[in-house]
Amino acid sequence: MEIRKVAVVGGGTMGNGIVHVFAQNGFDVSLVEMNDELAEKALANISKNLDRQIKKEIITKEDKAQTLSRIHKVIGVENTPPDIDLVIEAIFENKEAKLNVFNKLHSLIKEDSIFASNTSSISITELSVSTRPDKFIGMHFMNPVPVMKLVEIIRGYSTSDETFNTIKELSENLSKVPVEVFDYPGFVANRILMPMINEAIFALMEGVAKAEDIDTVMKLGMNHPMGPLTLADFIGLDVCLAILEVLYNGFNDPKYRPCPLLKKMVAANKLGRKTKEGFFKYN
Repeated sequence: MEIRKVAVVGGGTMGNGIVHVFAQNGFDVSLVEMNDELAEKALANISKNLDRQIKKEIITKEDKAQTLSRIHKVIGVENTPPDIDLVIEAIFENKEAKLNVFNKLHSLIKEDSIFASNTSSISITELSVSTRPDKFIGMHFMNPVPVMKLVEIIRGYSTSDETFNTIKELSENLSKVPVEVFDYPGFVANRILMPMINEAIFALMEGVAKAEDIDTVMKLGMNHPMGPLTLADFIGLDVCLAILEVLYNGFNDPKYRPCPLLKKMVAANKLGRKTKEGFFKYN
């Protein structure tokens, strides 16, 4: 199956990055958002990120104009064009909300199209029951999408080889590196990353070291480009908590228990960069 027309549902941090990459690589992309304000915000972020690429001499101004011309705003999931070849859901990390999106799309989009979720931890098999299980797959991009090469390609229980091979080839055409992953809580990236972040938060809560020093140990001692607490702020503490809860409930293993400090900070709406305060403060 050749994929030419793509719809991305959700224009947040991950969604607008996915739209950016597809449009830049010659695909017609429908950016599906709840309202015009959110859609315009997503387009503004894409434009700003394209300007960064121009400044770094990765692309030209003409490339930017062509990329933006391939993006089409769609307000409301129910208005998604029916001739879409691939739908990628990129809304917030909530199973019921994602199921609601796919339930709406199932009867709208042509039968041979592929459905994908950019979920970072929720079961692909459980999401696929809302629609066409053999044509359902996980495409977990990394943030920031235009920069990071990795895409976890997650097979649900019923994902067909044809669907997997189509998405793998598509990812390579986007200049990404696809890695085949099977459907277990957190997949690979977050099953390994989130316990490390969680343990860093426990170390902070227990007074083992200050936040800056915990990050310095991991940057200089383990050669990480970013400390775990800075990374948590970048991801969003609410997202980290949601993923840890998926791991904790999925495995029923106490080693994935979210740190009480993380839960307290999310309750206080100290979510990291997006609220200007998390483990660090941001102007």
